[in-house]
Amino acid sequence: MQNHSDAYSYYKNRVDGILASTINKKEPRTLYDPLKYILEGGGKRIRPMMVIFSCEATGGNPEDALNASVALELLHNFTLVHDDIMDNADTRRGRKTIHKKWNDNVAILSGDHLIGLAYTFLIKTNTKRLNEIIDAFTEGIIEVCEGQSYDKEFEVRKDVTLEEYLMMISKKTSKMLQTSAVVGALIGDASSEQIVNIREYAANIGLAFQILDDLLDIMAIESQLGKKIGGDLVEGKKTYLLLKAREVINDKKDKEKIENIIINNGLEKATEDKIIEIKNIYEKYDVIKSANEEIEKYTMLADRHLNTLPDGEAKERLKWFSNMLMSRSF
Repeated sequence: MQNHSDAYSYYKNRVDGILASTINKKEPRTLYDPLKYILEGGGKRIRPMMVIFSCEATGGNPEDALNASVALELLHNFTLVHDDIMDNADTRRGRKTIHKKWNDNVAILSGDHLIGLAYTFLIKTNTKRLNEIIDAFTEGIIEVCEGQSYDKEFEVRKDVTLEEYLMMISKKTSKMLQTSAVVGALIGDASSEQIVNIREYAANIGLAFQILDDLLDIMAIESQLGKKIGGDLVEGKKTYLLLKAREVINDKKDKEKIENIIINNGLEKATEDKIIEIKNIYEKYDVIKSANEEIEKYTMLADRHLNTLPDGEAKERLKWFSNMLMSRSF
């Protein structure tokens, strides 16, 4: 399959098809209706594609990676459902979140069920390295939970550093992409060196991906983003932008506006004008520029780690994939 975009669309459709047919039970409706709703919510299927393309790039058959790729998407959706409860989020991908459409109990149970479903697909993988795959997958769950715990802890802490932020996102966001890449490489029967490098590729892509998410929260078009612009400011999330601004601002009034967001665990009276005011401060002190430079830096580091993989279409597809992720606008 020569065209990278065509390959992405083809396998995304395959994953979408499997997800659509995953829930075939109807009762109890309070469990299976929300699960169907979750899996119909769409998405870019980034983690499944990372599994499939990593398998292919290490010499494996991408068809063998389909079940594992679905498992990673189910696991990712588990994290979204539970994160939305903790963040009290109203919408996800432009639709009501599960706990808002139903209630917290339904959302918690739906998330738990998704983990069970994920393992059901994972253990169907046609591979001689299933134990290693299960270990990597389980380690991924543990670290993602650690990352989310740090994220919630940081919301109320006033002294979070950029270094701590990078540690947190390496667990919360980057680890899921690392897990996807390692699982794919194991299915492709990659060497130890290749697994280390493909893990580092995904780790750096994960860091770039999250910093771009932070950036899009205030720079994207609301209708494309699927949620309110400036949500991170309203919630008081310690993002790259907020922590960088705190580091570089020297004007007393501007610094006070940033400190107030941290002290008050969010932007007070968060009108559209207030959000634009903070955005202008970010631009004034090159915080937006700095975020873009970090995204570029981590993307370049990621691509360097692909050098141990065999040259060819599959390796170029991973490079295309990372560039596609970094050029997104929502």
